[in-house]
Amino acid sequence: MQRRFQGPPTSFMVVAVAAVQVVGTLFAAARQPDHRPLDALAFALLLAGPAALSLRRRAPLVMLPAAVAATGAYLALGYPWGPVLLSLALALILTAAAGKRWQAWTVAGLCAAAVTIGSVRSGAETALVRAFAGTAWLAILVLLGEGIRLRSERVAERHRQREAREQAARDEYRLALARDIHDVVAHSLSLINVRASVALHLGDRDPEQFRPALEAIKAASKESLDEVRQLLGVLRDDVPLGPAAGPGLGRLPALAETARRAGLEVRLEERIEVPLPAPVQEAAYRIVQEALTNVVRHAGAGRTAVVLAAPAAGPDAGRLTVTVDDDGRGASGAAEGNGVTGMRERAAGLGGTVEFLPLDPGWRVRAVLPAAGVPGPAPSSRGTGNGRR
Repeated sequence: MQRRFQGPPTSFMVVAVAAVQVVGTLFAAARQPDHRPLDALAFALLLAGPAALSLRRRAPLVMLPAAVAATGAYLALGYPWGPVLLSLALALILTAAAGKRWQAWTVAGLCAAAVTIGSVRSGAETALVRAFAGTAWLAILVLLGEGIRLRSERVAERHRQREAREQAARDEYRLALARDIHDVVAHSLSLINVRASVALHLGDRDPEQFRPALEAIKAASKESLDEVRQLLGVLRDDVPLGPAAGPGLGRLPALAETARRAGLEVRLEERIEVPLPAPVQEAAYRIVQEALTNVVRHAGAGRTAVVLAAPAAGPDAGRLTVTVDDDGRGASGAAEGNGVTGMRERAAGLGGTVEFLPLDPGWRVRAVLPAAGVPGPAPSSRGTGNGRR
């Protein structure tokens, strides 16, 4: 799509060119007594050329012919030479800058032919030189307009690319925020639902279950509210675009304790021998959080083991391996949901993978992340791709 050259305000251009042509011609006419004296028609033609420039946006195809007609009539009637060609020159430049190349080159060619014929008929010794100079200037004017058009298009393309990058950043931010809110809310509500169900089921027979259930619900809801408040805080107008600071591996013991309050036996083992950047820690935390949520909600498991390993040497050096095993019923052919999709996206964003493997009994979630947190080509996943949520 061609971008129309904007240039200076049209009204300013018309007034300025009209003033230059009229005043300049008055001074030039004083030194050309052999030409036809200026009269009302001459001033009308001097003003007609600038007036044609006012059509550059409303009727761009009419602007150049009108300027040519006014200038040509003025010169053909024998009026004095002067800056009368200014409106024609600007019309040529504006037409080429607006992308009307065929019209600009056609008119320039006709004007060049007229200049050549007029120079030859004059019989002057410098006729050919004048014809060549006139033709060269006409070509330069059109090329100047072409240069302005190309520059305008490059500026527009850079602007479009910048907007596309900003839109991509906004989309990525919204996706990251949606993943975080999903993980936080789904995890906390799942634990609240499980503890509330246990309390209702056993409350009449064992009233002592009420207190631990209410404590677990209170802790899960408080954690969820704090995280959601932090995530939604970045949506305020005075906060820069960017996700809130995510949780790190230091919060895994609290996450495991929350799952234990829901009745799940959790064994947490960390073998971290290298420093891990914040994005890797957050991704690992969210993957463990989502895996535990699925175990609590869907697996019917009694035990689960969470192992994180980032050795400093050996074949797995430079990688963080996160493994979550449970002894539940497995995926049972369930379709992949938002939670599993979020785990895949988090790992892929860092150049890692997530795979889902059946155990006997149970299910395994295994994520491999680069310890440096530098995105790279992700190796192919060997998992079945089936998830729980």
